Amino acid sequence: MEPPKARTEVTEPYGYFSDLTAAHLLHEGEIRPAYTLAEPTPLEVWRRNLEIITAILTAAGVDSFAVPGFSLTRPVLAVSAADRQRVLTALAMLCDSTGGRLATPEPAFRESELGLNRPQWARRADMGDVPMVRASWLWTDAARELLFGADYGCDVEFWNPTGDGHLLAPRHNRISPVVRDDGARVTAPGRLFTALAAGPRAGLPRVATRPEFSRPGLDLVDFPIDVVYTWVDGADHSWLRRRAEADQSPYHAESANAARFHDREELRFSLRSLHLNAPWVRHVYLVTDRQRPHWLDADAPGITVVDHRDLFDDPDCLPTFNSHAIETQLHRIEGLSEHFLYFNDDMFVGKPVDPRLFFEPSGIARFFPAQTFIGMDPVSTADSPPNAAFKNDRALLERAFGRTISRMMKHVPYPLQRSVLAEVEKEFAEDLARTAQSAFRNVTDVSTVTLQHYYAFFTGRAVLGEAQDAYVELGMPDVHERLELLLERRDRDTFCINDAGLPEDLADERSDLMRRFLESYFPVPSPWEKSLAL
Repeated sequence: MEPPKARTEVTEPYGYFSDLTAAHLLHEGEIRPAYTLAEPTPLEVWRRNLEIITAILTAAGVDSFAVPGFSLTRPVLAVSAADRQRVLTALAMLCDSTGGRLATPEPAFRESELGLNRPQWARRADMGDVPMVRASWLWTDAARELLFGADYGCDVEFWNPTGDGHLLAPRHNRISPVVRDDGARVTAPGRLFTALAAGPRAGLPRVATRPEFSRPGLDLVDFPIDVVYTWVDGADHSWLRRRAEADQSPYHAESANAARFHDREELRFSLRSLHLNAPWVRHVYLVTDRQRPHWLDADAPGITVVDHRDLFDDPDCLPTFNSHAIETQLHRIEGLSEHFLYFNDDMFVGKPVDPRLFFEPSGIARFFPAQTFIGMDPVSTADSPPNAAFKNDRALLERAFGRTISRMMKHVPYPLQRSVLAEVEKEFAEDLARTAQSAFRNVTDVSTVTLQHYYAFFTGRAVLGEAQDAYVELGMPDVHERLELLLERRDRDTFCINDAGLPEDLADERSDLMRRFLESYFPVPSPWEKSLAL
């Protein structure tokens, strides 16, 4: 049955809703229309809400200008406090006609960068002299798995004349709480108003603002950031033959464990998470061994498949089945940006994130040590491959800097710099060359990723970062409850779903569980999927 159409009118801004279908959904105890978008992403909702409110204010004869607020997902418009009643009337009529909601954060005048991320809501029939209001609609995808509501609404601030030719904001923003009252109307790139549009793929149009807000501030990340994945399909017959023909003499059973190479199509959903929540990524590089996912559109703009043969200078290092070996070569990817994120295919971006989560605007990288510590005993064959590589990294750093390390990295995307990786390769040439030649993980391996993080830190090119992350193992007895909580809250910057500890008799059941979770969390295909892919 076709869902009912939302009530619309011919003229703008009601026309923004005229080509949309609205399914009536229960939300926070109310039946409300949720408008289905063809491109249901946080950035598209940001753009659409800004354009709708701008249009209604223009129709009401109210001058407005965009303000660089602290929120990634909520656009901010400013108007003169003298226009408060006209604005409230126009917004109330629009929301009543289209199923939107008009509310005010409480107390709005106290909101800062911290407060804006934790608003307290109060619904009022009488807006009085409130310093700002928030208009929002429910936007959703075709499957109705995603729902964008008040956290994505558009804020309208009422700025007061100061008596000396200026307007004063009711709260802080990222540039200035004061602008000239008679300031010229100018346009500026949309990326100045939400970090989601920081990259070249975002495609956000220019927005109307004031001269004070038309130039980048010190918090803008204006350099390109790429993403690199390493991926393998462990069921591919050609790959299995190459693996069987390799010298299988790993020191540890984990090094040759077939489960490490099993493909559950995590990569498909990890790419969806990038498209949805990190649209500022410039380009994606997928490093593989003469493979590519069946669902991947490798000709789509913004992605490049890189074969091991194009990465390793020494052909004698191939074939390799050792992620430590592959990681020694990542900085050789042709065209790769100086700053990039290295993803394992089981890592996902869980909500809209700012590139500053990973890099300072100055270019300094962040890194995310885990809370667990690695023992100080010398490396031995009793160590798992990750622990052995970490201990080898520690020995190299102690020799180079006289400092010791004890914490591995969280399962969070790794912010890396090509120049630092090249320097690490030069500084520890023998150790990286030996690792590159190991077809399977070896007790003598180093972890180039961990080594680069701490090397960059000791040389002033990285700082400790903080991320709201989650790590889930498919072998956990409460994995179902953990995934349900992730889906319900959607509050993690990043999360990882690892197959560690997964018993063979539960492999199919847990794989199906993970697939259902990922399809619900990331229902929107990325631009890099074939259109007919299931």
